[in-house]
Amino acid sequence: MTSTAHTCNDGTGPRWGRRTAGCPRCDELAAGAQPIRWAPPRRARAVADDARRVAEIRAHDCAVSGCSVVCTFGEW
Repeated sequence: MTSTAHTCNDGTGPRWGRRTAGCPRCDELAAGAQPIRWAPPRRARAVADDARRVAEIRAHDCAVSGCSVVCTFGEW
């Protein structure tokens, strides 16, 4: 993802969320541009991890894996 760089505060961006007039990126944000998201929200990651875990459990086959009487798949 590319966006206009901040020129305010020596290029470090607004301090404490205070936008600076004349900074191209601050002007874009003031006009309604979306802020950059560096990582997905925790909730989205947790949902993706849960879905992957459910798929692993459903794909597990005790006969192929050689589980004993009590399957302990995924209990690590």
